Amino acid sequence: MSYSVGEAARLAGVTVRTLHHYDEVGLLTPSGRTAAGYRNYSDADLDRLRRILLYRELDLGLDDIASILADGDANAHLKRQHELLLTRIERLQRMVAAVESELEANTMGIDLTQEEKFELFGDFDPDDYVAEAEQRWGSTDAYRQSQQKMSSFTKEDWKRFMASQEDIGRRLAEAMRAGCAPDGEQAMDLAEEHRQHITRWCYDCTYEIHRGLGEMYVADERFAANYEKLLPGLAEYIRTAINANATRAGA
Repeated sequence: MSYSVGEAARLAGVTVRTLHHYDEVGLLTPSGRTAAGYRNYSDADLDRLRRILLYRELDLGLDDIASILADGDANAHLKRQHELLLTRIERLQRMVAAVESELEANTMGIDLTQEEKFELFGDFDPDDYVAEAEQRWGSTDAYRQSQQKMSSFTKEDWKRFMASQEDIGRRLAEAMRAGCAPDGEQAMDLAEEHRQHITRWCYDCTYEIHRGLGEMYVADERFAANYEKLLPGLAEYIRTAINANATRAGA
């Protein structure tokens, strides 16, 4: 099969100008030309274009892409793309974890310098989620209490809060991995520790509120993804443990 520059651009979802530029810089030179001198692209050319566009999606520059493609080994390209995609996934998962911390705490008025925010949260800005938290919980006592508590957090407070939260999540994952029933004593004790963690750092987390959080951990993709990255099925496991703990307390 051969494709005109317009057909190749349409198939790849790019502009003709982009293909002209790739040709001019030697990144993607079409295999043939028509009698009138127009570019003609082969299936192999489009395979190369697909690799180029994926590398561009991964934020690589054209010079870097040219160096990678100079290898010519298709399996090597796939392995390299796989590694780059995993790296991006890991970065996104770290961002999800930061989002979860902020949403769970209903964080408002973070009194940190920009340098401290970058150190704690990377390129995620928790202040961006102020409007969502206010819309969802602004009329609740828990929201007002968390706003009062967490607006005075120091950098060290944030470190301790996040470390404690991550530790509880890790131990819940270990309990699930070890085969502990979600409605068993160990899982319920960890759920209670999680509830008390929220009460200590954020707001008075009643058993009713805690049940609601458990539901959100499963229903909200952002929360679910953060737990699922620790262990598949963990979000559902935590919800069951939270409900079992509340039932044990007669709530």
